[in-house]
Amino acid sequence: MNHGGHEMFDVHEVLVGAINTMNLYKLLGNHIQDPELRDIQNRQYQFIQEEYNLTLECFQTGQPPAKRTEPYMMKENNDFIFGMTQMPPAKPIQNVTEMSDQQAAVAMLSALKASASMKTVAAAETTNPVVRRVIAASIPNCLEMAYEVSLYQNKHHYYQVPQLAAQDMQNILNGFAPAQGAPMMQQQMNINNNMH
Repeated sequence: MNHGGHEMFDVHEVLVGAINTMNLYKLLGNHIQDPELRDIQNRQYQFIQEEYNLTLECFQTGQPPAKRTEPYMMKENNDFIFGMTQMPPAKPIQNVTEMSDQQAAVAMLSALKASASMKTVAAAETTNPVVRRVIAASIPNCLEMAYEVSLYQNKHHYYQVPQLAAQDMQNILNGFAPAQGAPMMQQQMNINNNMH
């Protein structure tokens, strides 16, 4: 098998991370009340499970998986609600019976963001090209699932999106300019040509 040491450890972390995310989704399932969040959880669980199996297959065989990787398609629209509303302060629960949809969604989002980060690190150092491509292809899926959860949270004011004053936003947007000039190799060639 053509797997390097970094790859073995990183892919191990990716697979364990997927197992932990699936376990978390199962644990949260008993506490989710909102049918919309339950639908998101069920669809994402199935997708994560399928991706886990594809990753495991190509990792163990070093060959392309029998099934193609597919993109995750969320049901949510892309409309964020901007602004802040007063919410009670966040605090740890004292008993599992206190678990709410808000806390379940936060846990789901955290797991998905961690998975996207872990897969990015693993894909950068995976030596087997098939495994690297499968992991790299799964990163946008983690991002899409995380985005879907954040949209759900935002709709329910669990994930609020403050906005800066218009002038402050404009100042930040105008704080950058396009890069100009020749690439470094071209500059070096120009310097060398001028020396002759």
